[in-house]
Amino acid sequence: MKVCTDATLFGAMAPVQKDDRVLDIGAGTGLLSLMLAQLGAGSVTGVELTKEAFDECRDNFRNSPWAGRLQAVHQDIREFAAGNPTRYDLIISNPPFFTDHTRTADPLRATARHTDQLPYQQLLAIAAELIDAQGRLYLLLPSHAVAAIIKQAACHQLYLVGRTDLRGHAYKQAKVSALLFSHTANPYVARLLTIYRAERDYSAASSAYLSPFLLRFAQANFKIED
Repeated sequence: MKVCTDATLFGAMAPVQKDDRVLDIGAGTGLLSLMLAQLGAGSVTGVELTKEAFDECRDNFRNSPWAGRLQAVHQDIREFAAGNPTRYDLIISNPPFFTDHTRTADPLRATARHTDQLPYQQLLAIAAELIDAQGRLYLLLPSHAVAAIIKQAACHQLYLVGRTDLRGHAYKQAKVSALLFSHTANPYVARLLTIYRAERDYSAASSAYLSPFLLRFAQANFKIED
């Protein structure tokens, strides 16, 4: 899968705190793990199922400035969870989106796009088991699936505490949502982020989030507004 703006913004907005123990489920080639390490996570473990993506993830970790805080694991997350006593401050995942969708002929791309390997219900159950009592679960999901996911999460004592809907332009509807869950039920904060103010022209908000990560913003100075 190519690096996309939605996933990059998702990583840039991650609610990571200094020295957090982070688990990245379905790490792919390591994009989100690398971003969280750059944001100050104490340690990041990226678990990836496919060998091809894992190989790139491991190489990317080794060649990064944060190699000492990054670990790539080639394993099914269900097997990883079964034998892992660690509890994480933050679990992050950009899981496959599609449950009933035209399939690509590329098996690796199909695994990345479809939920066959890890249905949402299993992902939530694993996350609920592996996060610390005060930990958070952070997911990027299609907006149309949010209501169902909130209900499923509650079955595992995971409650929505934050939601950011991402839309490409002001005249479009949001297609994906960044969701933050915790074990504590509180009223959640919802907001809408518009990525572009014009074609290929990032909005001030998205520019502020992306500027630490993309070279196109290297000479600019942006401020994130509440």
